[in-house]
Amino acid sequence: MTGFVSFVGSGPGDPELLTLKAVDRLKRADAVLFDDLSSGPILGHARNGADLVGVGKRAGRPSPKQHHVSRLLVDYAKLDQRVVRLKSGDGGMFGRLEEELVALKEAGIPYEIIPGIPSACAAAAAAGIPLTRRLTARRVQFVTGHDVTGALPEDMNLAALADPGATTVVFMGKRTFPQFLDLLKANGLPGTTPAILAEDVSGPGQTVQRATVDVLAAQLARDVGNKPALILYGPLADT
Repeated sequence: MTGFVSFVGSGPGDPELLTLKAVDRLKRADAVLFDDLSSGPILGHARNGADLVGVGKRAGRPSPKQHHVSRLLVDYAKLDQRVVRLKSGDGGMFGRLEEELVALKEAGIPYEIIPGIPSACAAAAAAGIPLTRRLTARRVQFVTGHDVTGALPEDMNLAALADPGATTVVFMGKRTFPQFLDLLKANGLPGTTPAILAEDVSGPGQTVQRATVDVLAAQLARDVGNKPALILYGPLADT
């Protein structure tokens, strides 16, 4: 068997943010299994004749089951195909990479992992801020805003997430942020903490909104919209 899978991080969506290695693997792939946020112009780098298969998951929308995606990867590779699994941002960050790696290992299929620009870094760049600062933001933490059921995870380290000296980035957290903030405030985070809502990062509809965590939670309680987003809060969000 000569099939091989390349897990490629496509970055936040702007095709100019692809790495050279990502472009190379797309040009040589026989099949590309892509996330929703990795579609559009990025797929223009795929070679003519390659199978392009959408397998993205979006909250509130019908999506392929994870076992089906893993099965597709195995099936294509067993046909001696060069497969690209195109994941938004960096595939190792809240991208369900591990489940797919396990399926390939069990099937004895070789693979590689090509990192992409994390969407958290792109969101900070869009807001014109760093993620760290000497003395006032010495730590960065990434957290998901929902578990496999779509609910707020129950096992979060709330003391750490309420640390006023950290920059915190919440992935997939618009729907659960009001509930999340209640827990953060109960653990000492001030409601006046600066926050940023970055939507459609690096895409044509990109918006960056600054507020406090209180104001942002009240807004999201009324309407979450349908754009993919990241929430950043901490001492740097007001600069």
